[in-house]
Amino acid sequence: MASLLLPLLVTFLLSIPSNGHNITAILDGFPDYALYNSYLTQTKVCDEINSRETVTCLVLPDSAMSSLVAKQSLAGIKNALRLLNLLDYFDPQKIHDLPSGTTLTTTLYQATGNAPGNLGFVNITNLRGGKVGFASAVPGAKFDASYMKAVKQIPYNLSVMEISAPILFPGLLDAPSASTTNLTALLEKAGCKTFASLVASSGVLKIYQSAMAKGLTILAPNDDAFKADGAPDLSTLSSADLVTLLQYHALPAYTPKSSLKASSGPMTTLASSASGKYGISVASRGDDVTLDTGVDTSRVASTILDDTPVCVLTVDKLLLPVELFGGAPAPAPGPAVLTPAPAPAALAPAPEGLSPLQSPPAPPTAAPSDAPASPSDKADVKASGGVAVRSAGVMATVVICSWAFASVF
Repeated sequence: MASLLLPLLVTFLLSIPSNGHNITAILDGFPDYALYNSYLTQTKVCDEINSRETVTCLVLPDSAMSSLVAKQSLAGIKNALRLLNLLDYFDPQKIHDLPSGTTLTTTLYQATGNAPGNLGFVNITNLRGGKVGFASAVPGAKFDASYMKAVKQIPYNLSVMEISAPILFPGLLDAPSASTTNLTALLEKAGCKTFASLVASSGVLKIYQSAMAKGLTILAPNDDAFKADGAPDLSTLSSADLVTLLQYHALPAYTPKSSLKASSGPMTTLASSASGKYGISVASRGDDVTLDTGVDTSRVASTILDDTPVCVLTVDKLLLPVELFGGAPAPAPGPAVLTPAPAPAALAPAPEGLSPLQSPPAPPTAAPSDAPASPSDKADVKASGGVAVRSAGVMATVVICSWAFASVF
């Protein structure tokens, strides 16, 4: 039976459609774009492309790419590459048959939220002689880039087309650089003043700076994270533990948000040791990236610096490692609820002829245990037993209701 089901299972799995693509693997087969492909990897723009279900990559041959990267920071080059990746599907036929002869389309650069106005859009226009030009959305921008040829198409998911020159506008390449940025001032401006103060006063700033050359991603909690309910009092930590906690808020690699989205499972931090302690888990859903410490989770909120190989991201909660803070913190105890004692049961009325303080007459002496019981005795016992059971049930119900009433009020 298993031998019959296995081929069917394999056929089913192979028939499942997949929208995944790997842009660097595709461009590996085209040596004319080796420099372009190399910078996709260095800047991690490849992760942003691969995370999109539909994208059009406008690639540059090595000659044009060389002029773009000359004397530019990786942060500026990253912006230029993002502007060359359109968030829609365009193939040669579509760009030559634009309904009105021109269109504006959004890009990866616009998706970052860092583009001024609509400068993250690209203008595609049919020019004279069947030529198709590409320019920025700046009014009056020149069409310095033009369509050259199709490279690769995966219909409606990925299109790769060569253009003649980069698409630029004033200020696109002027991205902040980690080498020239005051890190604490940058954190303070982004609303992370408490974190900036702790990093500077603890000496961890120097640890961060020494790690930047090999790659560093800082996960900076905003000021609200330190004031949130359940946030620990960091003044109770020893100096060594505070340094460890701040190191835990950094990854020893350049890992922008797009790369975190492509990751899953545990990752090491600057506080991690060879034994694997002080790790952190990453999960993503759509555009949301969540970090799980084992004590709590935190969401990656925004990017305040992205300059390969350094990235600074903000998070909305403190990252609390299990090694310092144990399991999930117990909730703070609520106010004690005093349960009032149940009211005393009312005294039953005294039998006729007795005052309330007189005792009733003693019951008749019981027959020996081995004496046979008469039928009337059995009936009396059965009846009295039933009364006793019902009385016990009534008393239990009264006690339960009294407890429930006291718990509510």
